[in-house]
Amino acid sequence: MMDADTLQAAVHEYFAPWVQALGLQVASLDSQSVTLRLPQSPQLSRVGGMLCGQAMMAAADTAMVLALINHFGAFKPCTTVQMNSSFLKPLSNQDALVEARVVRAGKSLAFGEIDIRGADDGKSICRATTTYALL
Repeated sequence: MMDADTLQAAVHEYFAPWVQALGLQVASLDSQSVTLRLPQSPQLSRVGGMLCGQAMMAAADTAMVLALINHFGAFKPCTTVQMNSSFLKPLSNQDALVEARVVRAGKSLAFGEIDIRGADDGKSICRATTTYALL
């Protein structure tokens, strides 16, 4: 298992500048999951102050790659093959917690689940499943 500082450094090493601009912070981790905090900001909000879906999906994808780094103990080149998301309710006026969990990781494919919830109220706002090709 990695530590939070190593995973935080991976955000700057492996992700595009616009993803880094989301301000994601490693909030917690265990042997199978990583949780990121996505700060609420006007730049990531749409009309009515709601967190936009595009920011959620970028945060979800980033969290899952970090969960894979944590799972393997090192970065392995990978690419997103599939991400299926369900938006359950809007999120306004609070940060989001993005928890990514590795369900299964083989030699060529990895599968994961992501739950995005309000940092203050803990209510789930989005669920996603992912498939990654390990290159």
